[in-house]
Amino acid sequence: MRFSKAIRGLTTTVALAAMTAASAPPFQVALAREVPDGQPTAAACAALGFRPAADRDDRGRPRSGYAGLPLQARPAPPPAPPPPPPPLAGNTSVESVVVTAQKRTEATQGAPVAAPSFSGNSTGLMPPPPPADTERYPGAASNPIRRVADEPVSTFSIDVDTAAYANVRRFLNEGTLPPKDAVRVEELVNYFDYNYPLPASRAEPFRPYVAVVPSPWSKDRQILHIGLQGYDLPRSEKPPLNLVFLVDTSGSMQSPDKLDLARKAMNLLIDQLRPRDRVSIVAYAGSAGAVLEPTDGRSKLKMRCALEALQAGGSTAGGQGLALAYALASQNFDAGAVNRVVLLTDGDFNVGVSDPSRLKEFVADKRKTGVYLSVYGFGRGNYNDEMMQALAQNGNGTAAYVDTYEEARKLFRDDFSGSLFPIADDVKIQIEFNPARVSEYRLIGYETRMLAREDFNNDRVDAGEVGSGVSVTALYEITPAGAAPSSDPLRYGAARPAGSPSGEMAFLKVRWKAPGAASSQLMQQAIPAGNTARDLATAPEATRWAVAVAAFGQKLRGDPWLADSYGWDQILDTAQSARGEDEFGLRAEFVKLVRAARDGRRQNE
Repeated sequence: MRFSKAIRGLTTTVALAAMTAASAPPFQVALAREVPDGQPTAAACAALGFRPAADRDDRGRPRSGYAGLPLQARPAPPPAPPPPPPPLAGNTSVESVVVTAQKRTEATQGAPVAAPSFSGNSTGLMPPPPPADTERYPGAASNPIRRVADEPVSTFSIDVDTAAYANVRRFLNEGTLPPKDAVRVEELVNYFDYNYPLPASRAEPFRPYVAVVPSPWSKDRQILHIGLQGYDLPRSEKPPLNLVFLVDTSGSMQSPDKLDLARKAMNLLIDQLRPRDRVSIVAYAGSAGAVLEPTDGRSKLKMRCALEALQAGGSTAGGQGLALAYALASQNFDAGAVNRVVLLTDGDFNVGVSDPSRLKEFVADKRKTGVYLSVYGFGRGNYNDEMMQALAQNGNGTAAYVDTYEEARKLFRDDFSGSLFPIADDVKIQIEFNPARVSEYRLIGYETRMLAREDFNNDRVDAGEVGSGVSVTALYEITPAGAAPSSDPLRYGAARPAGSPSGEMAFLKVRWKAPGAASSQLMQQAIPAGNTARDLATAPEATRWAVAVAAFGQKLRGDPWLADSYGWDQILDTAQSARGEDEFGLRAEFVKLVRAARDGRRQNE
């Protein structure tokens, strides 16, 4: 989707009207004076112009009906809301939704208003709970086995998202097996740190790791383990942050595992901010509004008060919220900073533009301006994983799912650098297999990240982003030349003659761009033959762990490639042998999840 400069300018004007006194809005965002950190008590927040959402009467209703709006400019109760907009025409842009909403609000309230109450529910009444079992996941069939003689080259975009792992954990901890489409094997594998060797310098931001072991679930086959370790930026090299928190405050976010948990997660991120970092907050429900103007990292208490002021209620105008958040990020754009919108939502967009294909075109267009998007999902019942994936993949950001406060700590504290400081954009991997050594291969996972062979050299084709210190892991199951193949040989054709060096199993290429760059760089190396471990038990710890997690994911999906003889107990044995030091207990937790999956399967048999 292409948007003209005029539309962009109009959208920015509309969005900024929410944050300027000149437009005479019914409320203002907090003033940008320095405020030290502290506890967001009612008194402290009132002094800053915020009424915490917790300030309610004995029936649980906001005392003013406008909990969260700055005290100095609380409006009179609004008239009845306008009727919903008519269905959008096929070429209607997300920006036009913001303009249309602005005009509709002016007509009903008699004054220019860019953003009505961000509480989304001025009555204080709880809307009915969302319908059960409406979660949506992007469907993708498991990668097939491919013949090297026909397709010697495999190309894919890297994926460092971890949403699937936390979501699978949520299902298993609730005593339920996850839906097949909720299990993306590569996201399970990439949830863990493998302690790969670090790159020597930022000039070449990746260092490859390669290992080959016999497949534990398929006789005569092998597992090719490829790891890429990203460069870990020193603190002095980390650029300032220009972040816009885009918070879903619709009625579907009312449960404790949604808005309350999102607020705690954002407070963990605020803990990490430096004085030169800036944060803005936009909330959206039936409409979108600016809650906090750009505020530097010295004023953490003001940010915390703005978060405390948020309350859930109303429908979900996610497209309008995205447009407003991008406009705010663009207004404060800093070419030397990390400019990013951080979306926290259950993904249940149901007002205005809500089609994933149109929204992903919108964020892809905004990506070109240098403003990226990261997406964090919350909750259950109506969780829209399909929407999360579409937005994150096209916004040059990561997608994660927050099921517990411990996961929030991992994402917003322990993995803070990897989540927010990119070291490379559009990272692609290409493997060419030597037919003299390999007759078949199957990429385990990455089904939604596959690329055409010619996409590898095309710098206009989008791929994944990698953050500071992050590693990427991929596994192939391969059939060595001479072993029995999965399919019968052709009757009327001979295998393609081998033209590459016989001492190589495959050739690895990695292409990436420096953050914000237009042209890519190339790293490549041969993968030698003959370095296969004798068996899985003697393989490196990192490889044994990756194999165990990959087997777990394939078993949950019911993939046909795992032999029945390699079951949950075998996965447990492999995982137990590779737990290592496990400083944060993540691998021990995985072992418990394998047991939960095993027990759940047995109960369903």
